[in-house]
Amino acid sequence: MLEKKQCEAFLAVVETGSFDQAGKMLCLTPSAITLRLQALEKELGQLLIIRSKPCTLTTSGQQVFEYLKKSQKLEQNFLHDLMNKSQAEFFKVVIASNADSLATWLLPTLKDVLIKNKILLNLILDDQSHTYSLLEKGFVNACISIEAKPMKGCESQYLGVMKYKMIATKAFTQKWFPHGINRQALCLAPAVIFNEKDHLHFDILIKQFGLTKGSYPFHLIPSSESFLTAIRLGIGYGMVPEFQLNTLYDQEGMIDLCPELENKVQLYWHHWIQQPCHLESLTDHIIKYSKFVLK
Repeated sequence: MLEKKQCEAFLAVVETGSFDQAGKMLCLTPSAITLRLQALEKELGQLLIIRSKPCTLTTSGQQVFEYLKKSQKLEQNFLHDLMNKSQAEFFKVVIASNADSLATWLLPTLKDVLIKNKILLNLILDDQSHTYSLLEKGFVNACISIEAKPMKGCESQYLGVMKYKMIATKAFTQKWFPHGINRQALCLAPAVIFNEKDHLHFDILIKQFGLTKGSYPFHLIPSSESFLTAIRLGIGYGMVPEFQLNTLYDQEGMIDLCPELENKVQLYWHHWIQQPCHLESLTDHIIKYSKFVLK
């Protein structure tokens, strides 16, 4: 049987990416984490983690990681079913979501099922094109992704469409686009982009205007709230979710730069086929109600 403390050290290194951060998580010194991991590797006769920055898993390490995460889920499900509901702990679910979904429709959609079924969310944010890999690696129980095809052992269910519009203040538009949106003006006007993984802006400019990333200036602001604030302050223009447009249009001077330019992002819910009852109820709920908000 694998030693619990060694496994905890291993998981902490995987989840944080470093021995220092793993030590902080477990209130241990990095050297103690190293000794426990070395003991586990010696016990298994396999190198599990490549000591890089950040630390990465070997093939054997990935197998051990998946085994331990599945064991944790099995134990959690067993204890929850065994205990009386009045004594049962909250059921923890780890979900990967894109920031725009979290900032707009996700929590209002899940609110009722979280409260009713005593579910605790651990949300991991990443771009909708990268959340898929977090499920694949076993870091999350489910994810919201633009990927339609399910991976082996998983199921993919359609959620709906998020629509994005190109928005700026009237003053910004008059300064940078006095003759309308065109290739030359876009090469000069500063954009606001969420982060380097956010391809919404990059894709629409290369598709509609043939402008590649790096051929125009842009700010990187990896916060949904601050992203909108930057646009409202006239720092730049950007692609904003339709959910937030009514609020922005109510702000004096906010306009749709190019009404015919609309980026539609199809979202899918990915989860393991074999899922505990609480995650199954969450899945049923999000599939049922997403059609009312994602059209």
